[in-house]
Amino acid sequence: MNAPTQNAPSPIARRFRGFLPVVVDVETAGFKAETDALLEVAAVIVEMDNEGRLRPGETAHAHVAPFPGANLDPRALAFNGIDPSHPFRQALAERDALKQVFAPVRHAVKEQGCTRAILVGHNAFFDLGFLNAAVERTRCKRNPFHPFSTFDTVSLAGLAYGQTVLAKAARVAGLPWDESEAHSALYDAQQTAELFCAIVNRWGEMDESPVWLGD
Repeated sequence: MNAPTQNAPSPIARRFRGFLPVVVDVETAGFKAETDALLEVAAVIVEMDNEGRLRPGETAHAHVAPFPGANLDPRALAFNGIDPSHPFRQALAERDALKQVFAPVRHAVKEQGCTRAILVGHNAFFDLGFLNAAVERTRCKRNPFHPFSTFDTVSLAGLAYGQTVLAKAARVAGLPWDESEAHSALYDAQQTAELFCAIVNRWGEMDESPVWLGD
């Protein structure tokens, strides 16, 4: 049996040097990725239409059960409103949660002819740190994300809109913002995806000769 071949690079692959942007947001029980629990993870795969404009695409999401011995900081739980033991969370073990989120990302990377996914996040180092720590703990294989490169919408929004707080940047960009939904990984990932796409599309409107369209 022949090994599967990588699809030809798509326009979005050429746009980002072979990387597929995937917006990720995590909710946690603290700030230390090695010791504090990962409680929720969401990913939004970015797509490109026929006119070269970005848009949020498929979404993957999982509630995560704290790993054995994980620290649960009461201040972090009060901030995000998560009850780790609530039965309606239907939380998955870390390894299963990662597999559930990674599977559609890996599929999209292959379909678009990309080499890897690149994490897009608001304070992306935080999300990537918790993702990498969970991968290391669970020895989860086939992590589709680049291990250290990211696109950070804090910097991009500061450049484009003069705002670094996600809610404020979203409002300046003309996006709706529901404060009651904030600090949910799924909602924040979706809003960050909208913001990232708006910034990149705005740049595209100003770029008369995009180098990424060349050979």
